Order: sequence, then C-alpha cells, then structure tokens
Amino acid sequence: MSAAPVHHPVYVGDDGALLDVAEAIAADWAALGVRGSFLARNLATGGQLGFDVEEMMPLASVVKVPLALVVLDRIAAGDLDPAHPVTVDPAHSSVGPTGLAAFRYPATVAVGDLVLQMLSVSDNAAADTLLDLVPVADVDARLRDWGCGGIRMRHRMNHMYECAAGAAGNDFSLALELAVRDERAGRHTIETLDPAYANVGSPSALVGLLRRVWCDEISVPGATAELRRLMGLQVFTHRLASELRADTLRWSGKTGTFLHLRHEIGVVEAESGDRVAVAALTRADRCAGSAADVDLAIGAAGREAFEVLRR
Repeated sequence: MSAAPVHHPVYVGDDGALLDVAEAIAADWAALGVRGSFLARNLATGGQLGFDVEEMMPLASVVKVPLALVVLDRIAAGDLDPAHPVTVDPAHSSVGPTGLAAFRYPATVAVGDLVLQMLSVSDNAAADTLLDLVPVADVDARLRDWGCGGIRMRHRMNHMYECAAGAAGNDFSLALELAVRDERAGRHTIETLDPAYANVGSPSALVGLLRRVWCDEISVPGATAELRRLMGLQVFTHRLASELRADTLRWSGKTGTFLHLRHEIGVVEAESGDRVAVAALTRADRCAGSAADVDLAIGAAGREAFEVLRR
C-alpha cells in the first residue's frame, strides 16, 4: 500500500510573526497526529493568522451556532414565540449524552430554553426539536440569504448517529475505527463525515459569521445579542477556553465532537477591548474516544493566537 501523500498546510498571516505562530500551531497538531484547520482574527484590526482556512469540514455540533441564529432571527421577527412549550419524548428524540437527549421521560420545554440547552450543553434533542419548527432547508436558505456561503446545513443532528450505525451497527468503537481509517484513505464510509453531504463550514466562513454576530452586522441586534449571551453560557471549557480563563477575559464558544472530530469556535474578549474570533476544526488520526492532549493543543493554539493578535 502506498503511503498517504504528505499534507502541506496553506498559511495565512499578516506579517512574519503571525505566520510563525500559524506554522507552530500546525506543527504542534501534526506531532499529535491531528489534521485540521485554524483561523484567529482580531475583530477590530482585522489582523489574522491560520492555516487551511478555506477547507470545508464536517462541523458536528458547531453547526448549532448558525442554527441558533436562524431560530433567534425568527423569534425576533415574531414568527416564533420563545415561551411556546414543546414536549420532547425520548422515545422519538435524538441520540446524545447531554440535556434532553439523555432524558428517560417526556419533558416540556419552551422554545427559548431549547436554544439555551442546544448551546450550553450541546443538546442534540433540543437542536432537532428546533429543526421541527425551522426545517433544515429553511436554515440553509437563510444562511444563503445572509451571504454565509461557506456554511451549509444539510441534515438533522441525529442523522450523524444514524449514518454511523448504518456503517458499524451499534458498535461506536468500530465507527471510530472506520472514521480514522477513511481519513487516512481519503474516503468516507460514514456519509456525515463526507464534506459533500455533511453539515460543513470553513474556518474563514465561521470566523466571518462570528465577526458579523459580534458586530451586529447580521440578522437583527436582538438576535445577535441573545446568541452572544447564550454562547457565553457554554459549560465545556476543555478546548479553546482551557487557556483563556482569567478574570480579565470572557470566552463565548461552541464545541463540536463526533467520532474523530474535535472542534470549537468562539470569541475571546478582554477588558482592554480586544476581541479575537477563533475557529479550530480538527480530525484526529487515532481511535480514541477521549484525547486530552488534542483538546489541550487546541487550547494552546487559541492562547498563542490571542496573545500575538492583541493590539
């Protein structure tokens, strides 16, 4: 069997120092057996650094950020009532380890709180319940209307698990092995890992979306303000937030995890006024359900980028 071709990242950086940081991050990830793409941008100066920033990658739960914005836009327009109660029945809801997806009995939750559940604890059942109200095609069309061409929503969250089960039965370990094997071979046994069929986005498009949300340049200010508030309530701090925790910093983000995918996007804001948007999308080259070293490497990348991009 011939060896897989060596990947050479395409770097972006506005000067030599920023390019040096981008190259160091890519080298650190490669040493851990991680392939990925990364972009960090100062929202005031536009200074940025990263690599492979236009690469389209399956987003896993990161797609819940654009989904939330579309739902919040509907709420702001008066088309959805955030107080409207919706009953979620575990017998028919989506798979997942957190929130309503982990419930054993039916629960009734308001639409606005479904958005909270989806963003704070990455609740797949909450996300797919919202997609009952605002269908996938409508979300994708709204993103097109907003000019978010580098982000596509094509399927519900539960479809990821359905496709994994279709390839590996109920053996999630086998699904992980298939994902890693296919990553090395450049093919996709599991459909929702194929950029041609998955919910996808590029670091450039995701950072662009974050910039527009933080600068109130998309949807309406009521919707973007609520999205910023809810992203600030995310409970997971093991990736980008791991090295961006201080009394003088605020992190607002959203993780995405599925099989060998480990992602996070968000914005770090400093008391000094600096605001840096970050998108880190990774694919691990190992069969590990947990990989603390990869999570920490993502965190280190965020800290290094933030420090060099501060004014």
